Amino acid sequence: MPAINIKHQTRTNSNQAPAHVPPPQRYKVVLLNDDYTPMDFVVLVLTEIFLLPPTQASAVMLLVHHEGRGVCGVYQKDIAQSKCRQVHDRAQAEAYPLKCVVEAA
Repeated sequence: MPAINIKHQTRTNSNQAPAHVPPPQRYKVVLLNDDYTPMDFVVLVLTEIFLLPPTQASAVMLLVHHEGRGVCGVYQKDIAQSKCRQVHDRAQAEAYPLKCVVEAA
C-alpha cells in the first residue's frame, strides 16, 4: 500500500484581531409576594434553590413581603428559567401559591 502524505493547511491573518463575542444576556429571577406562602418556606427556597446565605435569604424575603417582589439572582436565560421552574415545582409540592418570573436584567 502506498504511503499517503497529507498536509493540513490553515490560514491566519496576523493583522486581524480575534472576533469579539458579546457576553450572553442576563436575566433576573424575581420572586412575587402572595398572602399565603409562609416566610420560612420562602427563606428555605432562597437558600436551597438560589444558594443564598440565610441572612441574605431573609433580606430578600422581607423585600418581597414589603415591596411585593424581589430579585433572587441574575443568570443566563436557561438557568434563570430552570430556577423559576424549581421554585414553582417546590411550591406546588407543598401546596403554596409562590410564584416567580424571569425578566431581562
